[in-house]
Amino acid sequence: MEELLKAIQEKDCKRLASLLYYKVDELSEEDLKEVLERAEKLVLECKDYELYKLVVYYFLEFLNIDKIEEFEKLAEKEDSFEVKYHLADLYYLIGELEKALDLYRGLLEEETEKGNLENIAKIYYNMGLIHEELLEYEKALELMNKAEKVLDDLGKEEDVVQIGIHKAYITFEMGELSKAKAQLARILPQVLDNNRLRAQIHLVFEEIFEDKDNYEAALHECLYAMLHARDTEYFDVAFDSLIDVLWQMMMEDQFETVYNNMDMFTNVFEDMREFFEGVKAVALYKDGKIGREEVSEYITKIDDRRLLDLLEFLSEAEL
Repeated sequence: MEELLKAIQEKDCKRLASLLYYKVDELSEEDLKEVLERAEKLVLECKDYELYKLVVYYFLEFLNIDKIEEFEKLAEKEDSFEVKYHLADLYYLIGELEKALDLYRGLLEEETEKGNLENIAKIYYNMGLIHEELLEYEKALELMNKAEKVLDDLGKEEDVVQIGIHKAYITFEMGELSKAKAQLARILPQVLDNNRLRAQIHLVFEEIFEDKDNYEAALHECLYAMLHARDTEYFDVAFDSLIDVLWQMMMEDQFETVYNNMDMFTNVFEDMREFFEGVKAVALYKDGKIGREEVSEYITKIDDRRLLDLLEFLSEAEL
């Protein structure tokens, strides 16, 4: 909360947007309402429409307050690529996929006439995400390929790799697991000096192994993703993926695999040692290896409220 209020006070819209994206789940309803109301006022001053998109989305998603019409009126008034682009993305976030596609098609026509290649690539990519959501994977890949071609022509090497990773994920969604793994393996040597992209690759591997119920391999991929993402914005994404895997394992009574792998995490993430020891203790308890009192000893060592809530969440997992 303090970080968010500081970003608002300093009128750092980019920082605020990043913090909101990764910290929104940690805020109480009262604190979130205060932050969003103050951020909404700041948006109009700094004209950061990515931030405005998040503000409007979180108002609706968490507080059931609909401000979409206000965004639409602003988009009509400003009539710029940025505001309409983020409005289209907002439609995507709230599930209005056809409205998003319609707006993107209009933007594509406008930006093509202007010859704004970078904007064209952004539109192709986001349209690809929508068709992926619609399970139209071939169309999604076609649009991703178009975005990739434009970005390659522009010399945007990192963006090209980013799209390559997502294309591998779509290939996995199509059921072509071996092909997806081969695509990721081809990309991996290109990103050895980019922790953010390496983390993303391992997260795709994690989903592939989890899909085949290979939970031990999935845990290893979560470890690699968290390790590489430690100093990037993807750490929370990687950690959330780990929680998802642990939840599924608890649901399927894979307790031994859980407690046999938690020491890996305690040895890498010393600052989260108590949490991972707590996860191990919960799995041991569920497997009948230790008593409730021993679990309580581990739990009382955890000071972070969010981690405590997550441990309680995992301990309640059952079929």
